[in-house]
Amino acid sequence: MTNKLYDTSLSLLTDLYQVTMAYGYWKTKTAEKEAVFNLYFRKNPFNGGFTIACGLANVIGYIENFSFSKKDLRYLRILTGNDEKPLFEEAFLDYLANLKLTCDIEAIPEGTVVFPNEPLVRVRGPILQCQLLETPLLNLINFESLIATKAARLRLVVENDTLLEFGLRRAQGVDGGMTASRAAYIGGCDATSNVLAGKLYDIPVRGTHAHSWVMSFANEQEAFDAYAEVLPNNVILLVDTYDTLQGVRHAIETGRKLVKRGHKLAGIRLDSGDLAYLSIEARKLLDAAGFQDTAIVASNDLDETIISSLRQQGAKITVWGVGTKLVTAFDQPALGGVYKLAALRHERADQPDNNASAGKPSEEADNETTDGLAHQATGHRVTDHWEYKMKLSEQAIKISTPGIQQVRRFRDERGFMADMIYNLEGMDGSVSKSATMIDPLDFTKRRHFDAKQPHEDLLVPVFRSGKRVYDSPDIHTVRARVQTQLANLHPGVKRFVNPHTYPVGLEKGLHKLKTKLILTLREGQTQD
Repeated sequence: MTNKLYDTSLSLLTDLYQVTMAYGYWKTKTAEKEAVFNLYFRKNPFNGGFTIACGLANVIGYIENFSFSKKDLRYLRILTGNDEKPLFEEAFLDYLANLKLTCDIEAIPEGTVVFPNEPLVRVRGPILQCQLLETPLLNLINFESLIATKAARLRLVVENDTLLEFGLRRAQGVDGGMTASRAAYIGGCDATSNVLAGKLYDIPVRGTHAHSWVMSFANEQEAFDAYAEVLPNNVILLVDTYDTLQGVRHAIETGRKLVKRGHKLAGIRLDSGDLAYLSIEARKLLDAAGFQDTAIVASNDLDETIISSLRQQGAKITVWGVGTKLVTAFDQPALGGVYKLAALRHERADQPDNNASAGKPSEEADNETTDGLAHQATGHRVTDHWEYKMKLSEQAIKISTPGIQQVRRFRDERGFMADMIYNLEGMDGSVSKSATMIDPLDFTKRRHFDAKQPHEDLLVPVFRSGKRVYDSPDIHTVRARVQTQLANLHPGVKRFVNPHTYPVGLEKGLHKLKTKLILTLREGQTQD
């Protein structure tokens, strides 16, 4: 987020408990302990079969501009606890004043098709810093991914028709409107009515006139003629202020006058009534008058279900304006992404390592939960030990997956085959290795991929030690990526009713690790 909308620091765009936990890490001298967090969601939105990753560009802007201003610190200074005493001591606020992010961040590029439980963002670094990023990252990724997915579904329905986003007046505030316009364009809309979004994000803008324009004149014909006189190169007339089909006839009269002046009637817009019937009748009137190229635009609380029905009824609509139900994600207003601690690094010096001088890996180096590093010069081993973390729950869907995760997408000549989540510290990431993927909901379902199977790892480096190493593509490139990605999905995954479940599983070693940790943690609870 490049902070173009707000004349203030955004580092306090977080929940209070993130700051209190940061204070706790600082106070207990664990602030620099290395941690790994994974950001993911548990279910595809809209009962669909896929989700579009979106929001990374704003995440990058937020992180690059992260700092606590003097005003931020003054505000934190006045917060008090239950005893009315300051919540944070002054030395901690001094620490925040000088805090610079040094995290490594990997993310799946915007416009990529993604699925439940896959990490969209992986954050690795000092635990205090990782904790402070939780809420803003979720805020930025959740909403944009939700709206981009909604727009992608609409694009699938309208196919090659024009799709416009008309939702600013119904959006959830200024930021909701701006964010929705960006995400909707990425997901598949051709343009927006939001002029500020057009300016800031380089999105095409489109618009006509409202009923108030027509009502401000003595009659509809006069209103249409006046609009065509003022904006002869942008004449799309709203015809349903009084009587829709009579409005079409008036638009035709205006169109004839435009033609004589060397212009054209670009379109008419229907905003109420039986859109299927009215569009068919309007098309007949327009064609009979010689306006075969005049488009019929439709709006009025449209969504993918209504548009699908209208197309099945033979509606003659070729431009679709979608507002409220797109920018508010009307039928599912939240994606439900989460951000979970998955690993902590511990350092300890061990006894002399007899294998060190020979350069042989220790047994511990082969352990599925550790990473042994041999120091040849001293003959001693310093172990960087990853302690894997997971959240248990009575609900299987809420049990998190441990590990420093990466997502490997396999494909064949038909497109995407399956996604395998694996632990970077537990599996050789080279292409020379074959892999077995296990369905996390049914361990008897397994898929084997040999080394020759084409694949790509989805998470790419974005920040290294707090410095950006990723060049964000422009918004038009991201938008095109969405359509390329969708084209590689099986049609069954893209259908709206009972979509096929795209295969996503855990690499065998990671599945074994997760199962072992579940059993260990449950046994520990029983003993307690």
